[in-house]
Amino acid sequence: MSKKILVLAIVLAVAVASAKTYTVTLYQPSLVAGTELKPGEYQLDLQDNKVIIKSGKQKLEATVKVENAGSKFSATSVRYAAAEGKARIQEIRLGGTNLKLVFD
Repeated sequence: MSKKILVLAIVLAVAVASAKTYTVTLYQPSLVAGTELKPGEYQLDLQDNKVIIKSGKQKLEATVKVENAGSKFSATSVRYAAAEGKARIQEIRLGGTNLKLVFD
């Protein structure tokens, strides 16, 4: 029984370690995967080529392309493109890393 618990704990630890979590603040209504997000702070859970965006009970999953920049970004920033008269998130540059999330 204790071996099963140990194995389960290791599997859960690996699963949690593979998902990276970041925080981003949106200052305007923003479209992601056709869903409008209100201004506020969001948690980003990055898992391979998808990101789960969470704030309170709201949860949204989107496909992203993770790119490496030549150097680290000093702060998290959001780049937008105009879509349907609204601001659509084009990419998020994660501060303290060299990772850039490019949205479809």
